[in-house]
Amino acid sequence: MTAPRRFEGLVAMVTGAMGGLGAASARRLAAEGACVVAVDRDERIVEAAAQLPGDAVGVVADIADEAAVDASMAAGIAAFGRIDRFHLNAGIFGSFASLPDLEVDDFERVMRVNVTGQLLGIRAAFRHYRDHARAGTFDGGAIAVTASIAGHRGSADLIPYQTSKHAVVGLVHSAAVYGGPLGVRVNGVAPGIVPTGLFADAATQAGGGDDMVRRASTTPLRRAGRAEEIASVVAFLLSDDASYTTGEIVSADGGAAIVNTVRPAGGAGAWDPAVVDQGMYADWRGGPRG
Repeated sequence: MTAPRRFEGLVAMVTGAMGGLGAASARRLAAEGACVVAVDRDERIVEAAAQLPGDAVGVVADIADEAAVDASMAAGIAAFGRIDRFHLNAGIFGSFASLPDLEVDDFERVMRVNVTGQLLGIRAAFRHYRDHARAGTFDGGAIAVTASIAGHRGSADLIPYQTSKHAVVGLVHSAAVYGGPLGVRVNGVAPGIVPTGLFADAATQAGGGDDMVRRASTTPLRRAGRAEEIASVVAFLLSDDASYTTGEIVSADGGAAIVNTVRPAGGAGAWDPAVVDQGMYADWRGGPRG
């Protein structure tokens, strides 16, 4: 089946484009006709961008660095003259440390990338749109931000990541309210369990990479997702097909966010709380209260 050409004549920037969700998004947008500005801190992004269908440029930049964000925008504009669509995807995983043992540096590192980095990207996009509006060449814009189902719920582990993704939801909502009267739509996509390299460093941790397929088997769709499935949601949100959609956090999670985990049919039977608690609360005398 041939992909639609919804982005013909448009330029799209994708951050965190070297692997996982970002790479899939860059491929999808390019396949639908967009010129792509692929941004990543990995220097291999230059070569990866050259492999995309259509015109693309790879830019090495750290999205948490203000000067680097400005430089990546300048590089994209130099290559294509403007940027019309943004998928702000880059993020990091962070520490599994329990709350009493969580280091402030670990927390702030995740917040710097996942929250401040997304703020810098959103701000840069709006500044660019404003420049075009002042020049009389602005015809609306769209931004999609990678959130997470972690931003809808709580968890006793991955506290920096959980917190950052809740903050991302606030950024999306605020930017959507500001951008609406200007013709700028801002939405988020909230992936569920999608095995990518983001989780590789925590592969052996409970709740990390190695047990993703098992955990995903308790979702209504009974499987993990694919990066390409998230990219299709991003492409929808950035396209004119979503012209009346803004401020939404669209879950692409196999139904995980709707599950009632206190019902046996909702997945509660897939876990033995004693096993989970034994590891998580091993340093608390007597363990959790039952």
